[in-house]
Amino acid sequence: MKVEISQYSWEELKEEGIFEWPIWEHDEDKFEWYYDQTELAYIIEGEAIINTEFEAYTIKAGDFVIFPKGLECVWDIHYAIKKHYSFE
Repeated sequence: MKVEISQYSWEELKEEGIFEWPIWEHDEDKFEWYYDQTELAYIIEGEAIINTEFEAYTIKAGDFVIFPKGLECVWDIHYAIKKHYSFE
């Protein structure tokens, strides 16, 4: 399972209504996580490494991220994360 990371323009983010999504925040930490549904997220602040069984992904402010349903990973937050999120 792959984490998808892309960049959206400010206009695209606004058009998609991403700034209306709820916000989740978490301080520096390391924890295991399982996605029981697909999550779409826009990283507002911070940086983390998402470690999966086969790959490590660095996510940071400005990234649009898709975490697929069924993903098992370890979040290693280096700088407090703040993100908009939505579930499919």
